[in-house]
Amino acid sequence: MKALLKYGGLSLLLGAAACVDVEDQPSNVHDFRVLGIATEPPELMASACEITPETLDELSSDVTYRTLLVDPAGEGRPIQYTLWACADVEDRTCEDAANRVLLAEGTTTAGELELSVRPGASTLAEDTPLLERVQELDPYQGLGGLRMPLVLRAQAGDEVVYAQKLMVFWCPAVEGMRANVQPVIPGLRVDDAAWPADAPLELRGAGPFVVTSEDVTALQETYVVPGLRLEAVTLRESWEISWHATLGEFAPQQTGGSSFGGQEGRHRTEWEPPEDAQAQEVTFWAVVRDGRGGSSWLVRRANWSP
Repeated sequence: MKALLKYGGLSLLLGAAACVDVEDQPSNVHDFRVLGIATEPPELMASACEITPETLDELSSDVTYRTLLVDPAGEGRPIQYTLWACADVEDRTCEDAANRVLLAEGTTTAGELELSVRPGASTLAEDTPLLERVQELDPYQGLGGLRMPLVLRAQAGDEVVYAQKLMVFWCPAVEGMRANVQPVIPGLRVDDAAWPADAPLELRGAGPFVVTSEDVTALQETYVVPGLRLEAVTLRESWEISWHATLGEFAPQQTGGSSFGGQEGRHRTEWEPPEDAQAQEVTFWAVVRDGRGGSSWLVRRANWSP
């Protein structure tokens, strides 16, 4: 059975021999998953909106595609992957062969998969630029930027995951537009103590343990986008962080963002191990998204004992 999940801005389609448990918690990572996808840069912006060889080259630049593959019970098993660039954002698995271009394929193992690709240079049959087809299928004709789906199919054993990341292509349609900068969490803390990246933290007891990020307020960008009348609209990022671990659960599982009234949420959550768990090393992930295509993650470990 397959089930479409949306969590923290990442669209996933999972397929396996068994159904997805309706009570499964996204923060508890016990099976094969894609936890995050990032592109560097997070978007491509041409220097001008006129179609020239120079602007086409800018939109065809190399992009580093990174994805976070986790497989806690896989014992290092091989993972086969295929990465497609597609035209239709509604085609979650990139099934339309006439509107997709193969960017990469191969075999890897759990961890970070990094690929160098050029999605903006992709062409369909008869040398039709894929970006042109993306614009044809966009109901706004690129007003909010062209969003090209990059769809990853990853398989480990009989577990299959599809993960879609929208690659944004812009031009400075109004004054003040600037390319997005990748969001990066400056650090994490547990019970107000710094959580080092180079060694597991020692945690003891039933918890819950309070986990927070270092302050990101100054890192959240103010940015400009075109309005419906092509006027400049100024917005501000409000980062969201999704929290994951190989043991126990986080509550809340996602922090940050803004309320309808504009009030920003704090990046504060609590991790609690299960009551009957044995002492073990636990891996934690914090995946940040800026709401406009930028994403990155931190990995931390802890030696936990009851």
